[in-house]
Amino acid sequence: MSINKSQFITVAEMAKMLGVTRAAINKQISEKKIPAEKVGRNYLIPKTALPAGLEERIRTEQKKASDTVIKKSHHHDLDFEKELWAAADKLRGNIDVSEYKNIVLGLLFLKYISDAFYKRREELESFTRDSKNEDFYVKDDKARAQILETKDFYKSVGVFYVPEKSRWEFLQTKTMQSDIGQVLDKAMDLIEEDNRAELEGVLPKIYTRTTLDHAVIGELVNIFSRISFDHNFDREKDILGRIYEYFLGQFASAEGRRGGEFFTPRSIVKLLVEILEPYENARVLDPACGSGGMFVSMGEYLRDHKQDPSKLAINGQESNQTTLRLAKMNLAIRGLSGKIELGNSYYQDKFPHLQADFVIANPPFNAEWEPSKLADNDPRIVLGTPPSGNANFMWIQHFAHHLAPNGYAGFVMPNGALAVSGKEGDLRQKLIEADIVEVVISCPPKLFYNVPLPVSLWFLAKNKSGDRFRKRSGETLFIDARDVFEQISRKQVVFNPEHIQKIANTVRAWREESGAEEYKDVSGFCKSATLGEIKKNGYVLTPGRYVGLADAEDDGIPFEEKMQKFSDELRGAFSKGLELEKKIEKNLKELGF
Repeated sequence: MSINKSQFITVAEMAKMLGVTRAAINKQISEKKIPAEKVGRNYLIPKTALPAGLEERIRTEQKKASDTVIKKSHHHDLDFEKELWAAADKLRGNIDVSEYKNIVLGLLFLKYISDAFYKRREELESFTRDSKNEDFYVKDDKARAQILETKDFYKSVGVFYVPEKSRWEFLQTKTMQSDIGQVLDKAMDLIEEDNRAELEGVLPKIYTRTTLDHAVIGELVNIFSRISFDHNFDREKDILGRIYEYFLGQFASAEGRRGGEFFTPRSIVKLLVEILEPYENARVLDPACGSGGMFVSMGEYLRDHKQDPSKLAINGQESNQTTLRLAKMNLAIRGLSGKIELGNSYYQDKFPHLQADFVIANPPFNAEWEPSKLADNDPRIVLGTPPSGNANFMWIQHFAHHLAPNGYAGFVMPNGALAVSGKEGDLRQKLIEADIVEVVISCPPKLFYNVPLPVSLWFLAKNKSGDRFRKRSGETLFIDARDVFEQISRKQVVFNPEHIQKIANTVRAWREESGAEEYKDVSGFCKSATLGEIKKNGYVLTPGRYVGLADAEDDGIPFEEKMQKFSDELRGAFSKGLELEKKIEKNLKELGF
């Protein structure tokens, strides 16, 4: 018998909504105080059969969670995004996380463009009252009001014009109304109508049809109102960007494997960018761009190095329409813009003539695809056609094809691609012989949310003999970073800033970049290998094959002393084992065996 799960609440969901343990809910079920149906080993609680007062208590707990954030006065500290997430997550109830993600992130984006509009409106009003401003000064209030509503004065400085009924202040007056969903959908429609070139089809219009209670939607608006417009929009933009990214990460974690389709953990992205070292006016391509995190990180790198992030020429492709919307909103919040196209990169290369200075990507791993859909003369296929059961080397050829003569690529690959044999092994051999594999880094497992699959980072350089670094023809740097991580939870590890700099500085030293230390091979960590050495290892790119084992530290204890201690411990273990065997024999005899 199939069950419509949308009509039920799980024990975990109810416990979360009420702020109690699952054991407490199970106890109530066993005592027949909460009706439930057993499905397998678990219980499902029908929404229609909730006891009187329980729905009200759930609402009370949700309201309490949002009030905690709304009443806080300090909202620019580093924990603010965590507090917002805790409140927003409590309001989710039992709605599917993939739907809730678009509801929440859509509101965050609406808050951003509304506050950007207010900032520009303040500037315009100041200009119209400044008698020294020859372009905008007017005496007449009616003329001033007309200037404040002129769309071109917003769009000319990269700000979206926001109609009156889409502005956050207007939406805040509607949070108690039962039609708040319709109000929000209309707000999204009006914004798209006035900014069609940039936002057509981008904003989520899902607030009317969602099963989320109207009171909860209103509470979300109240929560995000805490990200206050305090006349320092540059600071608020950073906060909003930080919150948007944090929420993306939390949603990715909640969605598990599906989350990897739209979000790459920040520490991986940051390491890729630190090694690529992008610069102003660079042409950048991510053909599997997800929610745009690679571009955001590149923008941050430029800003950290006193360069202008808006001067990146961004090109992205994404096959999922919903994820593409997330990317466009993510870029807009960060003040970035570019071409983000919808389409499957295997069969619909939206940038066929692009020669990129940087290609950066985290493509789907080990994906099935259909080689028969490619044209016979597809210019990307220079190594050979990968098997239909695994598109890894289709992606790699796609990346290499789009590199400019001095271009670089940095991307994530599953570890299997390092050593796989057969057809894919032949393709890897040809890639190595083309001498464009620059750096390979093996990573620790559990870097991705809820996905233990170990990965590696690959870097390609189209011209190792004449690019911006030293001549590196016939050389590849291998780094084994499997033991370089910080454990942040039972299920996940990260590269912390020190780890990222350790690895990136090793690459810089090997490239002999200005200011870098002298490079040296380090047993167990890094090794500069020649094409000849790689050939001797069967064209396998697993870093562990080259770096060897780390040198053991000498603790000063003589070998004989260590051996004596080990022997004593081993004899003690044998003795305890014999005692345990005797006890087991005795117990079995007493039981009649």
